Amino acid sequence: MRAQSRVTAVLGPTNTGKTHHAIERMLAHRTGVIGLPLRLLAREVYDRIVAQRGPSVVALVTGEERIVPERTQYWVCTVEAMPLEIGADFVAVDEIQLCADPERGHVFTDRLLNARGLHETLFLGSDTMRGAIAALEPKASFISRPRLSQLSWAGSKKISRMPPRSAIVGFSVENVYAIAELIRRQKGGCAVVMGALSPRTRNAQVALYQNGDVDYLVATDAIGMGLNLDINHVAFSSTVKFDGRRMRPLIPNELAQIAGRAGRHMNNGTFGVTGEARPLSEEVIDAIENHRFEPVRKLQWRNADLAFGSVDRLIGSLEKQTHHDWLTRVRDADDLTALKTLSEMPEIRGTVSAGHEVRLLWDVCRIPDFRGISGTEHAGLLARIFEFLRQGGPVPDDWLARNIARIDRTDGDIDALSKRLAYIRTWTYVAQRRGWTGDETHWRNETRAVEDRLSDALHARLTQRFVDRRTSILLRRLKQKETLVAEVNDKGEVTVEGEFIGRLEGFRFRQDASASPDEARTLRQASLQALRPEFHLRADRFYNAPDTEIDFTEQGGLMWGTQAVGKLIPGPEAMRPQVEAFVDEEAGPEVAEKVRRRLQHFIDRKVNALFEPLLNLQRDETLTGLARGFAFRMVESLGILPRDQVTQEVKDLDQDARGVLRKHGLRFGQFTIFLPLLLKPAPTRLRLVLWSLAQGLQEFPESPPPGLVTIPNLSEVPREHYILAGYRPAGARAIRIDMLERLADLLRAKDSRAGFEATPEMLSITGMTLEQFADLMQGLGYKAERGERAKIKPVAEPEPAATAGDATDAAQAEAADVDATEGAAAPAAEEVSPEASAAETPVVDADAGATPPAEPSTDAEATIAAETEVFFTFTWAPRPRENRNRGDRPQGRGNRSGGTRDGQSQGQSQGQNRRDSGQGQGQGQGDRPRHDGPKGDRPGKKGKGKPPSKPEGARSFSARPPREDRIDPDNPFAVLAALRDRK
Repeated sequence: MRAQSRVTAVLGPTNTGKTHHAIERMLAHRTGVIGLPLRLLAREVYDRIVAQRGPSVVALVTGEERIVPERTQYWVCTVEAMPLEIGADFVAVDEIQLCADPERGHVFTDRLLNARGLHETLFLGSDTMRGAIAALEPKASFISRPRLSQLSWAGSKKISRMPPRSAIVGFSVENVYAIAELIRRQKGGCAVVMGALSPRTRNAQVALYQNGDVDYLVATDAIGMGLNLDINHVAFSSTVKFDGRRMRPLIPNELAQIAGRAGRHMNNGTFGVTGEARPLSEEVIDAIENHRFEPVRKLQWRNADLAFGSVDRLIGSLEKQTHHDWLTRVRDADDLTALKTLSEMPEIRGTVSAGHEVRLLWDVCRIPDFRGISGTEHAGLLARIFEFLRQGGPVPDDWLARNIARIDRTDGDIDALSKRLAYIRTWTYVAQRRGWTGDETHWRNETRAVEDRLSDALHARLTQRFVDRRTSILLRRLKQKETLVAEVNDKGEVTVEGEFIGRLEGFRFRQDASASPDEARTLRQASLQALRPEFHLRADRFYNAPDTEIDFTEQGGLMWGTQAVGKLIPGPEAMRPQVEAFVDEEAGPEVAEKVRRRLQHFIDRKVNALFEPLLNLQRDETLTGLARGFAFRMVESLGILPRDQVTQEVKDLDQDARGVLRKHGLRFGQFTIFLPLLLKPAPTRLRLVLWSLAQGLQEFPESPPPGLVTIPNLSEVPREHYILAGYRPAGARAIRIDMLERLADLLRAKDSRAGFEATPEMLSITGMTLEQFADLMQGLGYKAERGERAKIKPVAEPEPAATAGDATDAAQAEAADVDATEGAAAPAAEEVSPEASAAETPVVDADAGATPPAEPSTDAEATIAAETEVFFTFTWAPRPRENRNRGDRPQGRGNRSGGTRDGQSQGQSQGQNRRDSGQGQGQGQGDRPRHDGPKGDRPGKKGKGKPPSKPEGARSFSARPPREDRIDPDNPFAVLAALRDRK
């Protein structure tokens, strides 16, 4: 009956309906088999036939998939999996021109020679096969089918100018991914189709394109084999490909097979090149457009009459040559290479001899290397499978389960998932072989389920990476000329058609940075529909917002809550800054002006509130002459002025002028002249910003954390920054200027010539240890001498009663905080608690002649122990005379005005500061004040008497020199002492 079968060759270019004709002819018979070149195409044809006849009579057989119902009538297969011995009435082979393919051509040639239906046989393919089919099958009849639409050359186009409904073809995975990424950025996304994809993934990607979610398709040459898509233009990104052995240019009929996907049914299509591909020659373009190609001269062939007597005989039969004019022996395929490798293994060559074992070995060697690993590693896997099967049993379930479990993971990127899909195809192939597994149904379902999970995950990754759904939705709506719906929520998030496109920060729209340039323009245009009214609503809310919702940053920014709405810019004066509002142009000038006015009102009120004492000083019209000039200097320096910078100006001020300035809260300190209210954290923070604006700085200095008495003195930070922040550098740290003046009040009561030691109150004011305090004093111009002495410290003592010495210490602590020039007490909040001073443990200097402690008694008297105590003695250390300038040398000067003596002295302390004198008593107020301790002879001088004895429990301080001794001319109180002597 096969000899009576009618053989027909339906030949023609793409888009001629050949496959559709074959399906109709097969369904006209009771049974039929159709072989297709790709399992993707096999799945597509299977779905079409199932839709017409139902799944109960249609089988799908590929290398990795086997669906065979009990009442199967129609077999849809890949060419390699076609059943040839079932006696079907109809047999068809699609893409018969692949007989010339160097990889798979021998399989198609075998079907051309041997596959026949009982009643009808169809060969579908290119017209280039007419001569070969006529020579090998003289009884064959030919049907030529013309193309339904016209295919024309469109030249070279950039990807950015690629028209919608285009397919860009690449010939490597890397090339496909690179093009797809470029399409996503410029066009919003694309679908990806490759031969290595599973049918499930490929169908999901094709659905993206067919449904219009994306307008572009990036694919390998897999689309040239029968995939029917709505493609208007095909662009080649390259015209060369790697065929498994070398890079070679595509021949015209291969280009035509792919380009023919453009145009469907009666719709015309175009083809061209893109990227780095060179334009095609005129001859190639003419051949593609008119479907005229060189006919196939040789078909790839391999002997199908195999000998299974031994492994060597099997290899010999596979390597058999042919002398037929139309046939040429195919190069060694992967299965033959694997057979040769396994035959050289000692455990196989010496044991495989029976025919059924050789046939089994050949079946194992035909497992494709889906993984693409090395031949040796693939051969090792085949040898392991063959060992399981040769021992009479199936592949062990536990071994198979372990291998599948390693693959059954859906994490990772596209490459990882693609690799796992390739691996699972190997086990899917094994599960499809009859008798190779214990429970065939279970393992077929298991491997299919794993492949489906990996396929879905791969589709999701491909879509996530190469498809921007937001852009695809917008482009589809714009293409349909629909009005886009844009919204802004209470968080400032702007959405168009439910897709997030950016965020409204204050009065500026921050568009999503992931948008492509073309998409960005579309998104911006759509977002403005919602942003215009939102800008006005926000401007109204901002204008009526309280000042508590607005703030400035240390870099001059203006914030509304957490959103930047403007910045400060220099004004005509330091305390009159201007503002620049951050408002998009699309908001309009009305919104911009409203925001600017609100910001200007805020900063003006902020300056007026925080700098009220300084502004009052500036606006006081009663100030005249030198006082007015000094007030201008204070305003210019924003309320803090180092005294060494205005030495002469302070000296020139009389008491009346100083009194007027003091009424404004101005304090004439020994080191700094300042307004105490402007030392608070808020004015300090604003002062640094205003000063930085006035200086035109790019980076503004930051204010120190509030509440710190001292901060590190960093060499890279300018001294001026510390002064503006309310600190004076001294040694390794900088001390707050108001606390420094309190310290100066205590130092004036000490004899800086004879030397003195730090009191607990000094350490309490600075918050320092003794070592740190010594460094601070050296930074202020004092010399610190370190010493050690024995001290007697009670180990256990009863609760002490109040002593006269405690009362004296408390009284001194209470009176310590006196203005250096005013003699007034400092604010109560800055006073040191008398209890802190009284709580200090009394220390007795062993060298001071104190009475040794008595022996401890037996009735629980306090025991005492001797310890070593470190102490520092501080003395004034003036600069050498030859290095001093006029401002360095301390001077004394007394003036009479209204019964008050205004003593002026110029002392040295890290910059040589000038101070006011005290009132009424004529006491000099220099850097090294006179000592007001008890009178007596200077210690260490013969015949001058004994040093005064110290009260028990008091710290040891050096006695001041006697009045009659000659005073050091560098002493800042020398002049005052001379005046007193004249009395």
